[in-house]
Amino acid sequence: MNIGDVAKRAGLPAKTIRYYEDIGLVKPKRDANGYRAFAEKDLHRLAFLARARALGFSIEECRKLISLYDDENRASADVKEVAEGHLTQIDAKIAQLQEMRATLAELVRCCHGDDRPDCPILADLDGSGVQAAS
Repeated sequence: MNIGDVAKRAGLPAKTIRYYEDIGLVKPKRDANGYRAFAEKDLHRLAFLARARALGFSIEECRKLISLYDDENRASADVKEVAEGHLTQIDAKIAQLQEMRATLAELVRCCHGDDRPDCPILADLDGSGVQAAS
C-alpha cells in the first residue's frame, strides 16, 4: 500500500504517518524507487496509534504501549500501569476544568450584564477584582 491508501484505511493524515515514521513509531519498507510500501502490519500499527492518540495517550506513552504490544512476554501489569498513569492525568485535567468552570460561572453570575461600565469579569481578569469563590 502507498501512503495515500494506508492513510485512508487508518483514518490518519499522510502528514501524521510521515511524522510517526520520522520518530520511529512505524517503519515501512521502501520500494526500489524510494516510495514507502506499507504492509498490513503497518496499517494495524497505525490504527493502534490512531486509537491510542484518540484516547489522549502522549507520543511517549504510545511508544511504550507499542513496545509492550510487540513484546509477547509482556506483563499486563505493565500495560495497566501506563493506562492508569494516563487516567490519573485525565482526572487531574477534569478537576482543573471543573475548577475553571466554577470560577467562570461565579464571575458570570456576579456580572450585572447591563449598561454600567463596571464588570467583575474584567476586574478579575486584570487582577483588580475580588477573586470569585470556587
